[in-house]
Amino acid sequence: MLSPEAAPVNTALTLPGVVPDALRAELIAFRRDLHMHPELGNNEVRTTAAIKTRLERAGLSPRVLDGGTGLYCDVHPDGGSGSWNGGRPMLALRADIDGLPIPDTKTVPYRSTIPGRAHACGHDVHTTVVLGAGLVLAELAREGRLPFAVRLLFQPAEEVLPGGATDAIESGVLDGVGRIIAVHCDPKVDAGRIGLRTGPITSACDRVEITLTGPGGHTARPHLTTDLVTAAARVATDVPALLARRVDTRSGLAVTWGRLETGHASNVIPQHAELSGTIRCLDLDAWRAAPDLVHAAVDEVATTHRAKVEIQYIRGVPPVVNEAGTAALLAEAMGERFGASSVESTEQSLGGEDFSWYLEHVPGAMARLGTRVPGDASATPRDIHQGDFDVDERAITVGVELFTAAVLMDAGQRPV
Repeated sequence: MLSPEAAPVNTALTLPGVVPDALRAELIAFRRDLHMHPELGNNEVRTTAAIKTRLERAGLSPRVLDGGTGLYCDVHPDGGSGSWNGGRPMLALRADIDGLPIPDTKTVPYRSTIPGRAHACGHDVHTTVVLGAGLVLAELAREGRLPFAVRLLFQPAEEVLPGGATDAIESGVLDGVGRIIAVHCDPKVDAGRIGLRTGPITSACDRVEITLTGPGGHTARPHLTTDLVTAAARVATDVPALLARRVDTRSGLAVTWGRLETGHASNVIPQHAELSGTIRCLDLDAWRAAPDLVHAAVDEVATTHRAKVEIQYIRGVPPVVNEAGTAALLAEAMGERFGASSVESTEQSLGGEDFSWYLEHVPGAMARLGTRVPGDASATPRDIHQGDFDVDERAITVGVELFTAAVLMDAGQRPV
């Protein structure tokens, strides 16, 4: 178990929005409760209810999204539920709330109680951070110290392509929003720090499903039929090679296969073959061109081997491209709370994140929230999307205070 010790020392006590000890303990308990009850995308009923109940206890008025899970909630300067914001677009704080369909393999008191499901990507932390920020901001509003309204967004189904962000946007979560920020747990960064960059910070991620068909036949006479095993093998090897010569290599467009199935007997050429994989891309323009490029390459290889082909290209998510002004806001807010050394440069990840869909509509940025135990060289790495993933829970307070500082500093930087 990772001990919820005192949070990193806050160096900017003059800026309001810090987390009191009682709330810190409550947020850790809230996160652990979510961790014990992970729910998959678009089925986050208990999670939604828990968030909604806590926000209502704080005097706020959350609204559940049209799909029945996920919600958003505005914190207003007057502490009420009015719409006054001085004509100024809101800053939104976004969290994702779904878990993953993998078993939790940790031995901790808050281990998942649901077989085959785990919060192995840190969404329970993201959710708790935005909830905590909302509770702190609500208290500032009651004290008359919140200058403008802020939107809290708890989005379902981030792990389900093309991501729950698209449905949330259709539900109107960006109405009245002028800027959006988020964090994502990073087990390679120490708790008390964030990783940040301007420009792309994640990659695009799509999925492709390919079906090859032919008449089949005897392996003694492949010249009289379509050798689907060879055709499938050539698609698997030649398509990535073709794309590597048809796209600027700096775009990082890569096809990686996760499944190839065909045949049942050693002396029978099959009539059916299937391949599926992912397309990842570092560049937004190349991602937009990827479907046509992949279709053309697969068609070319399949035709060469006289195989009929059906291609299902499933759009996933574009890259998260951090807008310079919002990335600077996060860096300044983190520096104000924890010192300039608490912000480190980070690389662009090949992982996908549907936060990118919001950035198609409004400027914003995502930071990598450090979750590694600082200075503990013996600590076992707990990477995301693995059953033993866990976090240093001090990261929760860091995330809350980063967000509250960003809200207050944004209020002073952006004109009405």
